[in-house]
Amino acid sequence: MKNPVNVVAVIGLALGGVFGMVGTVVTEPNLRAASWGIDAVGLVVATALLALRFFREGNDFLAAGFLVFAIGEGVMLSGTAATLAGSVPAFAAGTALWSAALLLTSVPKGFAGWVRLAGIVGSILFAITAARIFWGEQVLPTSAPLPFYAYPVLVLTFAGWIWTLLKA
Repeated sequence: MKNPVNVVAVIGLALGGVFGMVGTVVTEPNLRAASWGIDAVGLVVATALLALRFFREGNDFLAAGFLVFAIGEGVMLSGTAATLAGSVPAFAAGTALWSAALLLTSVPKGFAGWVRLAGIVGSILFAITAARIFWGEQVLPTSAPLPFYAYPVLVLTFAGWIWTLLKA
């Protein structure tokens, strides 16, 4: 992996996966906000770089998926300093965009089958989460079973993207 863009993307995805999960399980609001802030910035950088990479390679669906993911993550970043309840509007919009992004990156054959399957499952879980919020249900970013159990599926997808970049 000699490409510096891939190195930065791997670091951003890893930061996103680790700090996203940490932010989900800590109970201290300031630690959660800091963790999710690091998570979001890492993922915005990584997915913006991946959008450019796949656009240059002519894979418009993958490029669009990573672009939509970066936008969704940026929307989520706007809610990280708020209370859990205060972050719900940004969270709903972000999970809807995550769902679309995961579908765009998982339907084409740009990644291994297991990575694509994880992305499709994550897309469905986050679509359900967003729909519940848009339907008026009070779903916090830490609510269980969803979205809490959707996060490991998302991180598994990140691991697949990292694995693909490390192989390149």
